[in-house]
Amino acid sequence: MGMFDSFDINASGMTAQRFRMDIISENVANANTTRTSDGTPYVRKVVTFTEKDTQTPFHHILNEARDRYSGKGVKINGVYEDTETQMNMVYDPSHPDADENGYVTYPNVNIITEMTNLIDASRSYEANATAFSASKTIAMQGLNLGK
Repeated sequence: MGMFDSFDINASGMTAQRFRMDIISENVANANTTRTSDGTPYVRKVVTFTEKDTQTPFHHILNEARDRYSGKGVKINGVYEDTETQMNMVYDPSHPDADENGYVTYPNVNIITEMTNLIDASRSYEANATAFSASKTIAMQGLNLGK
């Protein structure tokens, strides 16, 4: 592992967690959106991560020189709609989006779950920032030893 690999790993973690916080914020902002541009209620979004630069062993052998300098860490695998959690049905016959039985379909966003996920993402971001700072301090001390 090279000197700058830790910077790449921590930076990728911070970037991924920042994106996750943006998606969580979008979910919270749309918690009461009963009609989107396509006429359906907002559906909660979930971010998934995967390991950065996962390759087959044969490909890894062929590109060994390049792999020494590629960043490791985490990358965003995708943003998916949460279709497993049921939408919230609320009886409100006066609402303009109520169905024929008087029920309004609200998004499947639970504010408590979103705030818990936001705290988790924030702590993960802080941990990566702390590790980045520690790596920087170690690199600086190593450079000062050479004086």
